[in-house]
Amino acid sequence: MRKEADQQLNDGPQIRKEKDIVAKMIRIYCKKKHHQTELCEECQNINDYAIKRLSRCKFGEEKTACAKCPIHCYKPVYRQKIKGIMRFSGPWMLLYHPVESIRHIPIPNKLRKSSSR
Repeated sequence: MRKEADQQLNDGPQIRKEKDIVAKMIRIYCKKKHHQTELCEECQNINDYAIKRLSRCKFGEEKTACAKCPIHCYKPVYRQKIKGIMRFSGPWMLLYHPVESIRHIPIPNKLRKSSSR
């Protein structure tokens, strides 16, 4: 417990962006699945957990997508829940948050290098 309290919290621009996208996806999920305008208790719990894990990500601003990460910091139950939420909310993001959806699509390094010339 002491180790977690001593750890520096991440709050750089990349982590803030990730937190924002996860929160939007959870809101869409709760609205569509649980028919809530505000987050229900279960979805608020998942949101709080996801934000906490992002804040404590050991890779910080250099993090990859969680699915590609070599370290899975989510407990298995939360990992399954967030995967389900992302799978459900991903297509809805195009409708509700099109700009963030397009920005969130990962660009392969091969394309990124050739487009910067």
